Amino acid sequence: MKIDFTHKQSAHCENGVVSNLMRYQGFEVSEPMVFGIGSGLLFSYLPFLKVNYAPVFTYRAMPGFIFNRFAKRVGVTMKREKFKNKITAKAKLDENLAKNNPVGLQVGVYNLPYFPEEYRFHFNAHNMVVYGKDGETYLISDPVMEQVTTLTEKELDKVRFAKGAFAPKGHMYYPIAFPETLALEKAIVKGIKQTCRDMTAPVPIVGVRAMRWVAKNIRTWPDTLGTKKANHYLGQIVRMQEEIGTGGGGFRYIYAAFLQESGKLLDNQNLLELSKEMTLIGDQWRDFAVDASRIYKNRSGQTDAYNKVADQLVALAAKEEIFFKKLKKVI
Repeated sequence: MKIDFTHKQSAHCENGVVSNLMRYQGFEVSEPMVFGIGSGLLFSYLPFLKVNYAPVFTYRAMPGFIFNRFAKRVGVTMKREKFKNKITAKAKLDENLAKNNPVGLQVGVYNLPYFPEEYRFHFNAHNMVVYGKDGETYLISDPVMEQVTTLTEKELDKVRFAKGAFAPKGHMYYPIAFPETLALEKAIVKGIKQTCRDMTAPVPIVGVRAMRWVAKNIRTWPDTLGTKKANHYLGQIVRMQEEIGTGGGGFRYIYAAFLQESGKLLDNQNLLELSKEMTLIGDQWRDFAVDASRIYKNRSGQTDAYNKVADQLVALAAKEEIFFKKLKKVI
């Protein structure tokens, strides 16, 4: 059984799954629009949660939040299911496919055989679409891949029930009810307002305050943790930014595209100008990643290198605080 499903590559997995599933249902919604309406942009520092023996630094909302928020704000009803065992999870997946219903899955990337070796690590918040089955082989639309691919029943079971942080537990999701038209204008406003709240929140673990906290810690890591561990933590920041999904700089570019598309849709020139400003902020995130990577690869010729990348992060926090306060007033 093979569903007539159109695969389209995207920059980030969850956005791409949502966009592709909506397209299958007859609604053309771009990846940036999904990301912006779903308030996907974020910065969060979770030192109490470890992945690969280093704290979690995230540049996006928690897995599933983008889809949930997008669906709620445009009037789509979502069905979400998790399972205690592989047999039930497989049966429910096969049942949906038999009804010509492609479904989104949350999986771990470590055991995905089609991922390049350097990208296969213990990260359980990846998303894909299953759109059919041929014998004991599932047909996979992974939006970060250029072409569709396949997984055997055993391979799919393994990634659906990966262990560790954010364990997916067979997590499956798909839309079940739709409005006649998507109310994008109101949804855009709601999405922007929440992102502005999140990025300027008065708590230390999210938004610009989290960025400043990380910068403060970067300055002390070499002395408190030792160079080897400090470099590992710095590498984690860059990996979370540039390799997991789309990361810090890439997410800023997607958000800039969202503001540009929204500016045209709402006929708001201010959003178009802020789109350009967010693109420049994305460029500076990329500069930060390059300089930080030179440190943990022992290629930085700068003295006091940790303080200098910390200064870059402080400067980014200041720019983003100003940006999101302006965006809140504009919307």
